[in-house]
Amino acid sequence: MDAAGQRTGVFLGGAFAQAPGTVNLVDSAVDLAHEVADAGVRTVWFGQASDYDAPQLAALVGRSEPRVHVGTSVVPMYPRHPLLLASAAKTAQAATAGRFRLGVGLGARNVLEPQFGLAYPPQIRHLREYLTALRPLLDGDDTVFEGETLTSRPVGSTAVAGASPAIPVLVAAMGPRALAAAGELADGTLPFLAGPRTLAERIVPAVTEAAAAAGRPAPQIVAGVPAVVTDDVATARDRVSAALGFYDSIPSYRKVVAAEGLSQAADLLVAGDEETVTAGLRRYLDAGATEIMLTHTDLFGQEERVRTWNVARRL
Repeated sequence: MDAAGQRTGVFLGGAFAQAPGTVNLVDSAVDLAHEVADAGVRTVWFGQASDYDAPQLAALVGRSEPRVHVGTSVVPMYPRHPLLLASAAKTAQAATAGRFRLGVGLGARNVLEPQFGLAYPPQIRHLREYLTALRPLLDGDDTVFEGETLTSRPVGSTAVAGASPAIPVLVAAMGPRALAAAGELADGTLPFLAGPRTLAERIVPAVTEAAAAAGRPAPQIVAGVPAVVTDDVATARDRVSAALGFYDSIPSYRKVVAAEGLSQAADLLVAGDEETVTAGLRRYLDAGATEIMLTHTDLFGQEERVRTWNVARRL
């Protein structure tokens, strides 16, 4: 990865995927990735909802635009089995010549249980067992895993030619037990809507201490931040408020927003001119984030997107 833009990335999610007039989702994602790369930013992340498949889209985009690294932020572990997710991730790693990172998360129980009609397992136990089963599978290791919440018994080889180097696994974790699991069993974390104070006081120490105690390298801490460079802050806030309102209904996100001393997710929006946004984003790096993932830039037009991504590159 080039030095320029390596500490920042761009998240593409529901806004671009469901944009009116979209003819082909994959073509739109590739076009946006070209824009990101032209601006000098070097990572593109894809969320997982009910429409496209995030690992597959990341693979297609990363293969089409070799200047960017790609990742998922995030794929809910429930109810996707580790064998299936590992296969998708290894295929993406091979497709992108080693430029893929896998972001996973527990997901919102109150959303996923009704959606799939399956009982959600005990969350932290499942997270630990899932990560324990997933890592060898990502490495092409056919080890059997039998836990309380899942069983993995590969039939035949799990190796995928070209799926190297080892795929980094990042966990969307914000609570202390999930952060401990991320530090101990994964390569880092992808906190979203955790402000600079929460990052510095809670998230960075917890995941870093867990990694050190487990003898692992310092973790990647990729902070998702809603941000846009714009001359119309009021309109930007209205758009982002509508997009983030969903998170205000999820207890875990309400807690992390409250920990920052804020009342709603949209209060975390960093918006304004280049100087304002640069200063706002630097607070996250000063708080211990190793990388910033800009979210919700796909709510805006090309001029505002490019202005935002140029700020990201200069960080």
